[in-house]
Amino acid sequence: MDTNTAGPGGTGLGASAGPHEGSDDHLISLPGRSPVLDAAQLGVLRGYGSERDVAAGDVLFADGDETYDLIVLLAGTADIIEGYRQPGASAVASFGPSEFLGEIGMLTGQRAFLSAVTTSAGRILAVPVAQLRRVMAQEPGLSDLILRTFLLRHSILMSRGTGLTLVGSRFDPDTRRLLEVLARNRLVWTWLDLEASPEAEQILQGLDVPVADLPIIIVPGGPVLKNPGSRTLLDALSLSGDAGAYPPGVCDLLVVGAGPAGLAASVYGGSDGMATTLAEDTALGGQAGTSSRIENYLGFPAGLSGEELAARAALQAQKFGVRIKLAAKAASLSFQDGVHQVTFDDGEIVAARSVVIATGARYNRLPLDRLAEFEGVGVYYAATQAEALACRTGPVAIVGGGNSAGQAALFLSRSCGAVHVIIRRETLDASMSRYLVDRIEHNPRIVVWPSTQVTALAGTSQLQAVRLRREGQPETSDLAVTGLFVFIGAKPGTEWLAGQLAEDRHGFLLTGNDIPAAQLEDKNLAPLFLETSRPGIFAVGDVRSGSVKRVAAAIGEGSVAVRLAFERLQAAGTADWAR
Repeated sequence: MDTNTAGPGGTGLGASAGPHEGSDDHLISLPGRSPVLDAAQLGVLRGYGSERDVAAGDVLFADGDETYDLIVLLAGTADIIEGYRQPGASAVASFGPSEFLGEIGMLTGQRAFLSAVTTSAGRILAVPVAQLRRVMAQEPGLSDLILRTFLLRHSILMSRGTGLTLVGSRFDPDTRRLLEVLARNRLVWTWLDLEASPEAEQILQGLDVPVADLPIIIVPGGPVLKNPGSRTLLDALSLSGDAGAYPPGVCDLLVVGAGPAGLAASVYGGSDGMATTLAEDTALGGQAGTSSRIENYLGFPAGLSGEELAARAALQAQKFGVRIKLAAKAASLSFQDGVHQVTFDDGEIVAARSVVIATGARYNRLPLDRLAEFEGVGVYYAATQAEALACRTGPVAIVGGGNSAGQAALFLSRSCGAVHVIIRRETLDASMSRYLVDRIEHNPRIVVWPSTQVTALAGTSQLQAVRLRREGQPETSDLAVTGLFVFIGAKPGTEWLAGQLAEDRHGFLLTGNDIPAAQLEDKNLAPLFLETSRPGIFAVGDVRSGSVKRVAAAIGEGSVAVRLAFERLQAAGTADWAR
């Protein structure tokens, strides 16, 4: 099968790729992927679930199920099956006694895309999702084990290409749009390129889908989505929103943007008793969520991935009753009768007493011909497992000299034969943390091109090379690559504000004492630190002028903004929630 994202093969989540043959030799528990719970851990989980006997062939959950339990095998065996009861069905994982079934989609609310079937008689412990969330909140040891196992299994499934199937042409902008949505939301998927995959044509014929309806996404156990919007796709996967823990009306705090700063603001708002809504247009975690390893974040000496950071923060937000609204792009801001209103592109208007803007910034695009043609299929603005699988083992180039570029270089060097870092400056020292510079200098797969720029892209159906020019030299040279990663500059996510709030000359939001007096909406009210020119609206993280571009700084700003929002509401006499 010729696909663009299916990476190196593997045995998936558990031990074997095929069904049991009646021998315990097939029940191999690989460290991390399928941990065996001890008696104490099983005892804790028993307090959150219920036990029952099962027979061979029982379906524990099936693809398409809107929700499913965490299954712990107390006795007996089970397989995780792709395409259950369909031609070509295959077992991607096998589990035995004291092992548990599931992956991160169970906690994010995603519909099941695989089936679990018992392969022998036995007994199980079923922990409903609501109870599992209590485990994640109240049992630190088990919480950490389950979350890390779920994330590792999710990563393995991504490398297999299990899950959703996208069929579309690399030349179609909608295909590239959906590729970005799938990648940023860290979904498990396979892409069948209409021009390169014979299987794509076979699937279209079998489904009787005309080429005019492409791209399509096939949801296991669910519908075939024809050129879906982001919201439609996430709705079909049960991922677009959470009803939250409070009735509709005016909320205390609306956080727009779910990067580290926005996630922190929502967690602290919810924990302080504020009725909080968190809205995000792309995916939880923002740019930080695409980082393969954040190594200078306090308290994590081994580092943690952006995906893990986002997953942990989302669990905390849900624990404190935060309403999470995904695929929700802010379209406009207004103020009426003492209440701020944000209108989203799905038509919903969220009214809030306080607003925290954490919409971040997006990397700038290179001013190159054919750039749009290759974006999403050769030119990327994030370096996650999805992009690494797309580039396979081929050489890649990275434009940029900041920490994001450095982290991407180290991550891609694990799978790519060569990583070329292209920077305008003479060295990396001026813009990159020292620990990253040291690792890059000692990595034989990474080559730094100082004082160099990309001037052109080359390729037919896919990116094949970039053209380079070194400063002071008239001639150019071509560098063969399978992917170009761009991490330069930043454009703030403020276009939806329509200039209502004071900005610096680059469009970033001014806050506190940096706001000229003439631009303050209330001349009699001095703005608080992190407060914008409109009282009650705060800006945090990359969208704020002068912010420090570090994860820890963003998280700190998010938490501080909540305290300042409380102070502003308290001064106005509207801070009436329980604290």
